[in-house]
Amino acid sequence: MSKQDNKFVQLAAPGVANLNPYVPGKPVSELERELGISDSVKLASNENPLGCSPKAISAINGELGEIARYPDGGGFELRSALAEKHGVDADCITLGNGSNDVLDMIARVFLGPGIESLFSQHAFAVYPISSQAVGADLKIAPARDYGHDLNAMSEMISDKTGVIWIANPNNPTGNWLGSTELRTFISAVPSDCIVVVDEAYIEYVAEKDYPDASTWLQDFPNMIVTRTFSKAYGLASLRVGYGLSHPDIADLLNRVRQPFNVNSMALAAAKAALGDDDFIQRAVEVNSAGMLQLETGFKDMGLEFIPSVGNFITVDVGRSGPEVDQALLREGCIVRPVANYGLPNHLRVSIGLPEENARLLTAMKRVLD
Repeated sequence: MSKQDNKFVQLAAPGVANLNPYVPGKPVSELERELGISDSVKLASNENPLGCSPKAISAINGELGEIARYPDGGGFELRSALAEKHGVDADCITLGNGSNDVLDMIARVFLGPGIESLFSQHAFAVYPISSQAVGADLKIAPARDYGHDLNAMSEMISDKTGVIWIANPNNPTGNWLGSTELRTFISAVPSDCIVVVDEAYIEYVAEKDYPDASTWLQDFPNMIVTRTFSKAYGLASLRVGYGLSHPDIADLLNRVRQPFNVNSMALAAAKAALGDDDFIQRAVEVNSAGMLQLETGFKDMGLEFIPSVGNFITVDVGRSGPEVDQALLREGCIVRPVANYGLPNHLRVSIGLPEENARLLTAMKRVLD
């Protein structure tokens, strides 16, 4: 339905009335319904191809007998485990129904009409969606080499700037910021402006100068770091993430957090997953090998790509990305067109298992020849 066809659109808040909703990666079941393809490969949503930790599965099974009960609304055990992992007090932690939920809380608390939301071109789509929904003014800094240009962002900060959003590494481009440049930038941000450092893919990053912003919380009381269990931990369907911040910020976020926003199975699985370092190590190894496999394949096809440190890679297919995407769907390969991010000739490809990556590369050769 178009906005014009919605008879209630005039009743909605202005930010919502003009909003384009988030478009997720196509589910396998949808492709089967549409094209009758039952053996498809999904490389669209940056999921962990290994699944999740066996410890998480065991924890989920342990919660099934209590499914009629509400979860612990405060998430005491998970927050305690996260506090220990990060070396912070539990009152620094805000739990979310995925980290997207935390991002939305941040927008509701710190943004509104007349307040500016600053983010980069090609930035994660949730930043403008959550900002616009609460009526904030969107300020988009031009990208540099598809990633954050911190100098350009610094010049756009004003006395109306309420929240600055930085994804490190960035989604959907995979670029990353080094420790010195990011810390220098945050140091110069006014103390009455919130800086969000979204570290959804941090577990995959091995670069030596890559910062763990969660270790800077005491230095920057106006900073919020967000993390997720949907990527490396493989718990995407359970929807659990969290924010790390000064306790006073966490207090405000928890005032708008919905009751019981993280279910019992997610709480238990996330806590168990935190304790399985071996699983994360395997996931990182599979990702590193798969990244090299796709990079090599793209080079062999003469395709340019954006170097990435996440669990995905964005490739320039040299023509309409959505058209190539449709052709790949007919080959049973689900990837992510990113024209809505200002990248009309690119596709984002999640790193899969070796055989999944190989199938995608074979399909791309057929489609692009």
